[in-house]
Amino acid sequence: MGCIMQTETILIKTPEYVSLQFQPAGLGSRAGALIIDQLILMVFNLASILLFAFYASSAAAFFLEDTFLSWPFAIMLICLFLVNWGYFFVLEYFWAGRTLGKKIMGIRVIQDNGQSITLLSSFIRNLLRIIDSLPVYYLLGILMVFFHSRHKRVGDLAAGTVVVHERKKKKPGKMTGIEKEIQERGLKKEDIYMDEWTVRKIGAEEWKLLKTYSERLLQLPIGKREELTKKLSYSLLPKLDIDPERKSFRQLEDILLVLYLIGKEEWEFENQMK
Repeated sequence: MGCIMQTETILIKTPEYVSLQFQPAGLGSRAGALIIDQLILMVFNLASILLFAFYASSAAAFFLEDTFLSWPFAIMLICLFLVNWGYFFVLEYFWAGRTLGKKIMGIRVIQDNGQSITLLSSFIRNLLRIIDSLPVYYLLGILMVFFHSRHKRVGDLAAGTVVVHERKKKKPGKMTGIEKEIQERGLKKEDIYMDEWTVRKIGAEEWKLLKTYSERLLQLPIGKREELTKKLSYSLLPKLDIDPERKSFRQLEDILLVLYLIGKEEWEFENQMK
């Protein structure tokens, strides 16, 4: 597992050797999410205080003893603390690294290895939110996010987390010809397992050739199609320890299309970042 920063894009190698790209969330989007979350909590806090004030005035009207006020007041304070701290801790863990503010701003918290935030990590990063809020108005946290290369605050450093922009899902629309062909053939990315070292054997130019080949495949005359399929197969497949001599023309096409699927998600994400 490893990470590479490239112009505000984090390339993460997961424990399963899958390559994922994320755009780290900067100060603006994180501040916007925090403001929204704080406004939500402010409404809850104000409602709780008004409810207690109404109870206190009612108790005073009936000349009740102070004990009838002290216990509800203590309970209210405990509830306010649990909600104001637990709001971030609980939502981030059970909602895949999101709070309401983060959801609106299109960001979320993940582990440094690209996986979903764990219960322990959520607990640590939000426990240290107290430190990040020092000395006033999250000044320390703001400075950390602004100056850190991956926009991390103290809580993120301790918990091994990073806040990233949500990866936009491709809007459902009309399927392309090659997408229909892949679906009809029942091909999936999982049909070929490629670890990190295998992926590195295929160069950038070869990936570009594979992309061009796949997108033009159905437009080619059968003779040219067979020629390009064999040429690309004999160039790529030996690097994956696959012997093209033992494969039929149809099988070679299927393998190349599966490789296309493996790289397709990363190509789409790179286009979103441009």
